[in-house]
This record gives sequence, C-alpha cells and structure tokens, in this order.
Amino acid sequence: MKLFESLARCQPQALGVLRIMTALQFIEHGSQKLFNFPISDQPHALTGLTLTAAILEFAGGILLALGLFTRPVAFLLAGEMAIAYFMAHMPRNFFPVNNGGDLAISFCFIFLYLVFAGAGAFALDNRRSA
Repeated sequence: MKLFESLARCQPQALGVLRIMTALQFIEHGSQKLFNFPISDQPHALTGLTLTAAILEFAGGILLALGLFTRPVAFLLAGEMAIAYFMAHMPRNFFPVNNGGDLAISFCFIFLYLVFAGAGAFALDNRRSA
C-alpha cells in the first residue's frame, strides 16, 4: 500500500525518536537511584549491584539519548535489564504483570532491537561513521 510505503521513509526518524524517548526514561531511573531525583518515597541504598545499575542507567541512558556508541551500549543495557528481571522480579511471581517486571522486559527488548537496528536518525553515531 502507498500509505505504508510512505511511512517507511520515516523509519530512521521513528527509530531515533524511540531511542531518545526510551533513553530519557532510562536516565530517570538512574538519576532517581543516584540523586533521588525525581524524589522517591523509598530512596535506594547505593551498594554493589544497585550502584552499578544506577551508573549504567544514568550514563548509558545519556549515551543512548545522544546516539553515541548506540549498539554496544544498548547491548550492555539489555543485559542489565535481563539480570534485573531475573534477580529482582522473577522471584516474586512468574507473571511479569504480577511481579512488576514488565518495564524491565520492555527496556530489555527495545535495547536488543537497537543493537540490531542501530541508532536511527538524530544520533552522534551517524557523524562518527561519516
């Protein structure tokens, strides 16, 4: 169909917007752990894995938002989300909707998609390879 063919021309821009919006949400998770911003009712104790996750989420989110080193960063963050799911969510309940892990799964698979699809439009990676 003509409509879908014309929409396909916007694929790099749509991918870029998906990358940026996902990264901004991910940065928020890291900043809440690191700086308690946005303010949380239950601030995180920054030890071991929580500190590592906070740094990955904040720094990795910034790199993804900029579209810098997108594929390796997305691969690393997908792994982080898989580990987070199996360590923190799955033990609570088998079903993601009941264990609060649906966001971790969504982040994981969006990041995996970015590993294969690349950064899309609006990315510093596009300037590096030119």
